[in-house]
Amino acid sequence: MTDPYQNNPGGPQYGPPGTGPDLNKSGEQPQQPYAQSDPYGQQQQYGQPQQQYGQPPQQYGQPQYGQPGDPYANQGAYPVPQPQGYNPNDPEAPYGRDIYGAPFSDKQKLVAGLLQIFVGSLGVGRFYLGYTTIGVLQLVVSIVTCGIGAIWPLIDGIMILMGKVPDVQGRPLRD
Repeated sequence: MTDPYQNNPGGPQYGPPGTGPDLNKSGEQPQQPYAQSDPYGQQQQYGQPQQQYGQPPQQYGQPQYGQPGDPYANQGAYPVPQPQGYNPNDPEAPYGRDIYGAPFSDKQKLVAGLLQIFVGSLGVGRFYLGYTTIGVLQLVVSIVTCGIGAIWPLIDGIMILMGKVPDVQGRPLRD
């Protein structure tokens, strides 16, 4: 180690004397600090890919070891998640299928159940599902019994929310 107060034109000396860069020599280029010499006289930087004869130079981010270059190019390997709702790939079941393979209805279970519970004495939930005859019957029973018949639409709304009532085509209601 050298004296820090000594006038050293090459900068501070680290390590044993004679091991640091010699900045007093002129005409020579200083060797790059992380250079690796090639047996053929060429210098190769660390972090730079080596070019082998007969092969193109490899760039960072390029595929290696048989991996595909674009991770989104191999669409067949992993299914792409589809958003809920309309599915144009299955025209028989545009809103998807249940676990048994039956296509879902275009009507929603929550909407039909809440309509039936809150305004079911007018048969609105059954009208929404396409059952006009049952909707009219619920309306007539509620009027004739002076509101006592509104228990039927209330129970019917709970059954719709539980998923026990399909739409008029027999398809299960979607969530």
